[in-house]
Amino acid sequence: MGWPSRVLSSSIGMKWMMALSGIVVVGFVVVHMLGNLQIFLGPEALNHYAAALRELPFQLLWIVRAVALVALVVHVFSAARLTRLNRAARPVAYAVTKPVASTYASRTMMMGGIVLFAFIVYHLAHFTFGVTNPAQFARPDAQGRPDVYTMVVLGFTNPLVSAAYVLAMVPLALHISHGASSLFQSLGISHPKYDPFLRSVGPFLATVIFAGNVSMPVAVLAGLVTR
Repeated sequence: MGWPSRVLSSSIGMKWMMALSGIVVVGFVVVHMLGNLQIFLGPEALNHYAAALRELPFQLLWIVRAVALVALVVHVFSAARLTRLNRAARPVAYAVTKPVASTYASRTMMMGGIVLFAFIVYHLAHFTFGVTNPAQFARPDAQGRPDVYTMVVLGFTNPLVSAAYVLAMVPLALHISHGASSLFQSLGISHPKYDPFLRSVGPFLATVIFAGNVSMPVAVLAGLVTR
């Protein structure tokens, strides 16, 4: 049996794959959020940033997106595979289950992941490919660059769109809150002296990401960010 087969048949291997792919995905989410937060600096800052990304050499932007997509697929596959391995190890379910040490975030990882997948599809159709709002997507700014600022503002002026983005951040925050802390244990990084800090990484990171992403649609709806 080669190492790929051993990894796929091992719960430890699946946890490693989930942890490493999760690091890549969360890293992408953080960088993506920081770039989008430039909407608070005005149209020039955001449109310049978006144009600079498209002008990166060697199609680097699409390479990064592809790596993030592969990491997401690996993460989802690992989660599904790990669930199957755990069920196979306990074919007869407990008659009564009572959570003791598990958190709400950990118990809703699978359902939250499904909601997030649907949101990612919508987000790509909305802001990356302009499928849902083609008229807004095609607008150039005064310098001929894609007017990302106006596209985002117009998108978030729709209360239903903003509500969808805000609600989608709830499962994302829960997912990161649990996953970003548990990945240390999955990778074998544990010590009584540092465990309290490691457990706080997930909730802290989830709070920052939730606040940053939610601030944009809320600011548009509140009239703090306008065209």
